[in-house]
Amino acid sequence: MNRKHAILLLENGVSFEGRSWGAEGEVFGEVVFNTSMSGYQEIYTDPSYRGQIVTLTYPLIGNYGVNLEDIESAHPQVAGVVVREYTQEYSNFRSSKSLSHWLGEAGIIGIDGIDTRMLTRMIRTEGAMRGVLSTLKSNEEELRQRVLASPAMSGLDLATGVSVSEPYDWAEVDQTPFALVPLGPGADRTYSVVAYDFGIKRNILRRLAAYGCRITVVPATFPAEEVLRLDPDGIFLSNGPGDPAAVREAIRSIAALLGRRPIFGICLGHQLLAHAFGGKTFKLKFGHRGGNHPVKNHLSKKIEITSQNHGFAVDPSSLDPSQLEITHTNLYDLTNEGFRHRSLPIFAVQYHPEASPGPHDSDYLFLQFLTMMRTGEPVSADDATA
Repeated sequence: MNRKHAILLLENGVSFEGRSWGAEGEVFGEVVFNTSMSGYQEIYTDPSYRGQIVTLTYPLIGNYGVNLEDIESAHPQVAGVVVREYTQEYSNFRSSKSLSHWLGEAGIIGIDGIDTRMLTRMIRTEGAMRGVLSTLKSNEEELRQRVLASPAMSGLDLATGVSVSEPYDWAEVDQTPFALVPLGPGADRTYSVVAYDFGIKRNILRRLAAYGCRITVVPATFPAEEVLRLDPDGIFLSNGPGDPAAVREAIRSIAALLGRRPIFGICLGHQLLAHAFGGKTFKLKFGHRGGNHPVKNHLSKKIEITSQNHGFAVDPSSLDPSQLEITHTNLYDLTNEGFRHRSLPIFAVQYHPEASPGPHDSDYLFLQFLTMMRTGEPVSADDATA
């Protein structure tokens, strides 16, 4: 592995020097951090990280290599990666190559040897910032001016860019033990689901399939009338990157589907659904990214430890309380993590019940969606049980 001098320069003028791994070159993006202790391969392939340079707070990365089974999309999606220590030596019976080799093939630059604790504290204090990751010799002041001229995340529709171009049917099923849960009446039938791809993770599709769903994945720009022509039992709105307010075509399609079929939204899908109801979203200071976020379920009165990856949030004061009820709240900062419609079979959460990586506390939400498709009724307190 050829290591070169590398630099991470933030828009506030602070620079970090380290060693490169993966690819070489120069890349600009929003610098964020993720607190997960494992699952770097799933993180790097999550389309929600499009346009971002991701810092992992866990200090040692690369020790179990990579494999072809734990990817959440066809290729790495991050703009660049930052770690405290990268190890080229890996050991895992499922691994097929080193992390550096894999990222290098995809043209993704990595840097290690920097103080990720300092970087994380700076992001928490000042907020997520634009930055550049470079292995090229450059004047720092000139480089900073280019950082300041690079696009910010606000106002960007990145979801359409990571979506598929044509519909396709999903066939893979997750056979992990926690999928084997009692599904109740109606479990012997298959439910057809149209899943909007705004940057969908494969494990979401695996979980839906594990619960007996037949899934057709459609592009972010797929018209509402085409969805209804497919005559699904339910509609799923996926996660994805960028500013939800900028995904205007999808918001219009979702608004046209309200009340026509049961709808379940996750992450960006949660935010787009809020916009379809006339709500608003705002950019968080440094976002929620990690596998240990406590969320209170107001229906079940239980606390769920959740996996999260988002930089925007729904403003609960912008939702009409006569139509929508707040169902989940983040216990770190009291931001909104979910809502349901009071009379229609529609609900959404901000976090990732499919995890990957992360805990499985919220996997019951897929069963909740199944129940909603079976009954055609809104979510009840009895359904919302972790």
